[in-house]
Amino acid sequence: MSEIAIFWHRRDLRTDDNVGLFQALSSDLPVLPLFIFDSIILDKLEDEDDARVEFIHSELSKVKKAYEKAGGSLIVRHGKPIEVWKSICEEFNVKAVYTNRDYEPYAQGRDKEIYSFLSEKDIPFKGYKDHVIFEKSEVVKDDGDPYLVFSPYARKWLAAVTDNTFKSVDSSSKLDSLYQTDPLPMPSLEDLGFKSSEIDAPSKEVPKEIIDTYDKTRNFPAQNGTTKLSVHLRFGTISIRSLAREGQARNKTYLNELIWRDFYQMILFHHPKSPDEAIKPAYDHIEWETNEEHFKAWCEGRTGYPIVDAGMRELNETGYMHNRVRMIVASFLTKHLLLDWRWGERYFARKLLDYELASNVGGWQWASGSGCDAAPYFRIFNPTSQLEKFDKDLKYVKQWVPEYGTENYPKPIVDHKEARERALSRYKEGLAKT
Repeated sequence: MSEIAIFWHRRDLRTDDNVGLFQALSSDLPVLPLFIFDSIILDKLEDEDDARVEFIHSELSKVKKAYEKAGGSLIVRHGKPIEVWKSICEEFNVKAVYTNRDYEPYAQGRDKEIYSFLSEKDIPFKGYKDHVIFEKSEVVKDDGDPYLVFSPYARKWLAAVTDNTFKSVDSSSKLDSLYQTDPLPMPSLEDLGFKSSEIDAPSKEVPKEIIDTYDKTRNFPAQNGTTKLSVHLRFGTISIRSLAREGQARNKTYLNELIWRDFYQMILFHHPKSPDEAIKPAYDHIEWETNEEHFKAWCEGRTGYPIVDAGMRELNETGYMHNRVRMIVASFLTKHLLLDWRWGERYFARKLLDYELASNVGGWQWASGSGCDAAPYFRIFNPTSQLEKFDKDLKYVKQWVPEYGTENYPKPIVDHKEARERALSRYKEGLAKT
């Protein structure tokens, strides 16, 4: 049986500029790529037409075709990772495993289990940095502690950039090092327990002008002013290095958003309990409301605040929400409705096509005041003034809330002034308990 190396795709669904794949193909062993549809993750998804599963399946098909064009193929399996790996090691004479690192708590635990299993078989398990520019503790304070405030982190991040930081690796030119095999089978969506979704992913092809004018247009949801590449970054169908080069050359505000992404990945690595616990522990003493009707109205875009409702309806229909509007709806849930930020984070986790744990938790904790570099608790967005500032012509609202301005549009479920006063009081009471 031929000795081979396995390259394990996870959140890097591409053959070009893929660091772990490049390292595998540069070894002396023929490489057989692998992807696992993790049943532990898939079994928790609530919707059988989850657009993310279809997106992954579609992108994997493209990767598989690229490998087959070069005479190789892609193993695609469905199951618990440890069980899949036991099967793979029985089927093939695996001598090394390569992958790109993932910093989410579940992924860390999974990889430790796989590392332990492979170690027992004397199979090295090699991980590489690929989906961030700087990882883990590469950008930390002088004393080694992680930053909790973005600005000094960003300054140090930028100071760490060298001529080679954003350099690509030419992994796609090395596909002649693949293990040569006939095309391998791939499970269908139905085999995985899912069906096709009506939600389409945004294109990877972004006009250069959008990045050029990003700093001027990014806050206006009615404009085509953002790249909408977040889903491609999430699943690695595009390289973070290529976007960082574009940002560095064309628009520093755009590059700054990529630094925020690294910042939240670093925070999650150092604060793995942050999806469930406030990074600032005092904020876990706040007494949240438990009004299910208010939460349902927020989810469905029926709060009586048009920019909030437009955002939620855009999310429900497209799997996407403009970033400025994400901040507005998150502030509204945590401050106006005084509902636990974790409720909102989990609803976004269900609905967002670009859902990424680190950025989502970071954003929700920012909105509620409990996280890193968070908005102070007394900063409460006024959804009416936000509408006037960022959608004064109501183009965005009318696109998603066509009944706005008619008797069919609901009255506000809370009064802004009363809700603001209640939030200030409740936050003060909670923080006084520490």
